[in-house]
Amino acid sequence: MSDFALAYDHFDPESEGLRESLTSTGNGYFCTRGTAEWEDVDGVHYPGTYAHGGFNRETTILGGRPVLNEDLVNLPNWLVLKLRIEGEEAIRLDNVELISYEHSYDIRLAMVQRVLRFRDRADRETTLRSRRFVSMAHSHLAGIEWTLTPENWSGRIEVISGLDGRVTNQMVARYRELEGRHLDPVSPRTFGPETIALKAQTRQSNIYVAEAARTRVFLGGEQVPVERSLYQMQDYIQQVIAFDVAQGEPVRVEKMVALFTSHDNAITETLTAAGRDVLRYPGFAEALEEHASAWTELWEVCDVELPREPRVQLLLRFHVAHVLQVCSRHTARHDAGVPARGLNGEAYRGHVFWDELYVYPFLNFRLPEITRGLLLYRYRRLSEARAAAREAGFQGAMFPWQSGSDGTEETQVVHLNPLSGQWDPDHSHNQRHVNAAIFYNVWQYYQVTDDREFLREYGAELMLEIARFWASIAHYNPERDRYEIHGVMGPDEFHERYPGAEEGGLRNNAYTNVMVAWIADTAPRVLNLLPASRRAALRARLGLTDDELRTWDEMSRKMFVPFHPDGILSQFEGYLDLEELDWEHYRAEHSNIQRLDRILKAEGDDPGRFKLAKQADAVMLFFLFSGTELRTLFARLGYQHDPELTRRTIDYYDRRTSHGSTLSLVTHAGVLAGLDPKSSWDRFMVALESDIGDVQGGTTKEGIHMGVMSGTLDLLQRYYVGSDVRDGVLYFAPTLLDRLDGLVFSMQFRATPLRVSIAGDELTVLALPEGFRGPVRIGVGDEVRELGAGESWVFTLSHETGPTERNHVSHAEGSHHGDRL
Repeated sequence: MSDFALAYDHFDPESEGLRESLTSTGNGYFCTRGTAEWEDVDGVHYPGTYAHGGFNRETTILGGRPVLNEDLVNLPNWLVLKLRIEGEEAIRLDNVELISYEHSYDIRLAMVQRVLRFRDRADRETTLRSRRFVSMAHSHLAGIEWTLTPENWSGRIEVISGLDGRVTNQMVARYRELEGRHLDPVSPRTFGPETIALKAQTRQSNIYVAEAARTRVFLGGEQVPVERSLYQMQDYIQQVIAFDVAQGEPVRVEKMVALFTSHDNAITETLTAAGRDVLRYPGFAEALEEHASAWTELWEVCDVELPREPRVQLLLRFHVAHVLQVCSRHTARHDAGVPARGLNGEAYRGHVFWDELYVYPFLNFRLPEITRGLLLYRYRRLSEARAAAREAGFQGAMFPWQSGSDGTEETQVVHLNPLSGQWDPDHSHNQRHVNAAIFYNVWQYYQVTDDREFLREYGAELMLEIARFWASIAHYNPERDRYEIHGVMGPDEFHERYPGAEEGGLRNNAYTNVMVAWIADTAPRVLNLLPASRRAALRARLGLTDDELRTWDEMSRKMFVPFHPDGILSQFEGYLDLEELDWEHYRAEHSNIQRLDRILKAEGDDPGRFKLAKQADAVMLFFLFSGTELRTLFARLGYQHDPELTRRTIDYYDRRTSHGSTLSLVTHAGVLAGLDPKSSWDRFMVALESDIGDVQGGTTKEGIHMGVMSGTLDLLQRYYVGSDVRDGVLYFAPTLLDRLDGLVFSMQFRATPLRVSIAGDELTVLALPEGFRGPVRIGVGDEVRELGAGESWVFTLSHETGPTERNHVSHAEGSHHGDRL
């Protein structure tokens, strides 16, 4: 395994679904699973292609009850490329003898490759080398190259090149009772002798999807004449390309593909656009070169070098490649959110959750234009969020827990428990903290970029309407002289309601309430950042009154936060009254207890009865805010924040959390970075390996986890390197220096590109002259330096800072060496 490669040296039917997810190829516009081109959907293989915004809504009748669901649609399969030798059945992995097999993934190019040598039933031996990419240079382009070598025979072969619109959504077993038909056929078509095309339409959302494929054959660099025959139906079209091959002579087949949807800009009609584009495409080699050049540009700003930790370096690069396949510069030009499971599977039906909270920090510091585009996905759905708030009796904007095409709530009202086979009520739409995450995301984007134009035109309105929502859902309790929030769920999804209660939701979730106190304090500052004319216009348009601003100020000082008597932050009011779980019993009974909710419900029990958590909840506060920020927040609220609050709270919930979401590993690794570096690194490693090793036992084949992949990247930059923006200064406070020795990566702060490196106990920051936009201030501890174009500074780091909260104790010595260069 090289620095930029993932490879499998044998075919394993049990692992193929996982490998297809991990070796997906995408460009931020569309993405295709790493399925072998010659395989159809069956129990082993699942060719799937997905594009941002490609949603469709269908109704399923479950027990006489109509259940409406919106899915990210599996688009027509453009991969179809099959080999027939001497008129026999098409070659598949299960009807030949594999002499050798390699399935690899070039991380640098996000390209999937297979090399197989096989013996068929007539004892003919053939080598097939397949390479495939989805172009990062041209958003609509993809290409497949086959190199076929008959090793011990000569004869006639046929290559079938097809486009298949007969696909459905059937990947995820627990959704198979739900309607999976989302496409209606429109028409097949040809564009000359070499090119076939197919058009389909989503059944409810009326999105047109068109694909066109140009297939050519080459021998010794020259295109060879072939015999072509055509077969087509309304939802399927194929060419059969026949030609002779000679023993030992490699022959190349190129299939270049264009994909368009009716959401695209600057087209008159999808089928015409696809056919026209594919006729203009270069050959595979030239298209691959352009694709490689586009990726090289991305790696310049996104690569992470950590040579002393080669496995970590490989997996971080692997995660970078997957994040950029889903969120690239192409994405920023479309109306796209961040699907929690990327664009290479059907888990969570392609919906947008709060996982973007873990995705944006990496992008903010490298490709902020992508974050900007993704935040606009939320802004465009602001009117729907306002309508949802009004219908629920609130003010402002109430964004949905699960979002899809138009910003309405897509969360299921029932959820299938695969252990019991029962459909249980689903109250997770009460996770209103997605509103807080959106507010936090806009603020963090602004802190890193200083993008005042975005704040003025879009961000401030989003944030103010979210603040209004929280002011309307909170209520004042005169007995406590505190504001309270009832009827919500925190990030821990095991507690949907109180034991025995009919209605969903909890009282005073600590994470939610503290976030709301911070929002109530921050929103007026956002307003004050606007030019006076814009501030006045926005207040007038929103009808934002002085009374509301006074309420926000009160909430920032008087939100109720529940604590246990021993000073531990309580996850929600009443958590202390719940029963303790016999964790040892369940660990002994089950090999994996991450989804304890399903285990308990299958036994007829209620997870809501116990002190447990699926994932970090109250602990999230220590992940999102530094120790200094939390102390300020709690002091404003009139609560004690003694030095041991962090450790006590984290230790308490660590013992009661099953980490049923991989996001939880990222969160706990982050908060433990300064408290228990070894434990932090151990969890970091589990998070790094979680998708590639499928630690949840089968979930990754349904789509990679965007949150954990980007979260590990954020973990490195925000906790281990300790990057943090305060008062317009980019600070660093590295921990785990022995692990980070040799680290080199790029960042961008307020449009100025930086190069950051750690060698021994020295941290060097260089302001790159190329692309320099203006001086930036960099700090370590109490030392702050301003860097101009081409200037660098070397900070000497201290190894003697004991376990601390993030950004609390200085990691820099009092005097520094280093000169401006």
